[in-house]
Amino acid sequence: MIDISGLPWAELGPFLIAGFLTQFVDSALGMGFGVLSNSLLVLLGLPPGAASAVTHRVEGFTSGASGIAHALQRNVDWPLFARLVIPGVVGGLLGVWVMTSLGASILRPAVLVYLAAVGLYLIWRGPRRPQAYRRMKLVGPLGLIAGFLDASGGGWGPMVTGNLMAQGMTPRMAVGTANAAEFFVTVTVLSAFIGKLGLQSFTIAATGLLIGGVVATPFGALLTRRLPSRRLMELTGAVLVALSLGGLISMMFSAAPLFTRL
Repeated sequence: MIDISGLPWAELGPFLIAGFLTQFVDSALGMGFGVLSNSLLVLLGLPPGAASAVTHRVEGFTSGASGIAHALQRNVDWPLFARLVIPGVVGGLLGVWVMTSLGASILRPAVLVYLAAVGLYLIWRGPRRPQAYRRMKLVGPLGLIAGFLDASGGGWGPMVTGNLMAQGMTPRMAVGTANAAEFFVTVTVLSAFIGKLGLQSFTIAATGLLIGGVVATPFGALLTRRLPSRRLMELTGAVLVALSLGGLISMMFSAAPLFTRL
């Protein structure tokens, strides 16, 4: 038995809340854990590099818990899951190689603009067109690209969930299937990074984020099942737009010192 009374709950508290909130959004809408966790951890005082490392370390566990929760709520399309996982794993390994060998992410601005456009489309489409399941197209390339993006800075949830919804998939099944497949991609990426960069121990921030995230997963999956399809699509579109604009603004501010030196 683990003696939880020995845990520093006062120090864990802020990170528990951050983990719960970010994983609740991610489980319910299929996206957002990475970006939101990074932002909240930086606000709580962690350096950006440490915040990113903590987020990636914890996400392997929370994505697994989220996938199980969505499976229990019957939010997962298993044939589609099978079509996503293998290309996603391959794309993740390719992304790790690019990040550790080249350290470049030149496609990020174009991807953010694309995701913002998908988000606006989902917001527009939500109240106008009912969702009906049909066979998804280009699933393999979608998994490959999303896995690559996930390893090179995050993007599995927004890319997969947004595209599946835009193609006409039932929103709750799109969210649940993306979450379930993400676990295998995240574990692959995490293992590859550990192999390249070494293993670091869990910090107070990582422990708090993990506990809060695991607790939140069943509530997010239940909300996904209960929300009307049109409302879920609109919320997903709004989160896509917000995350994309936030990423673009962050890139602009990080580039500002460069422009001042020119």
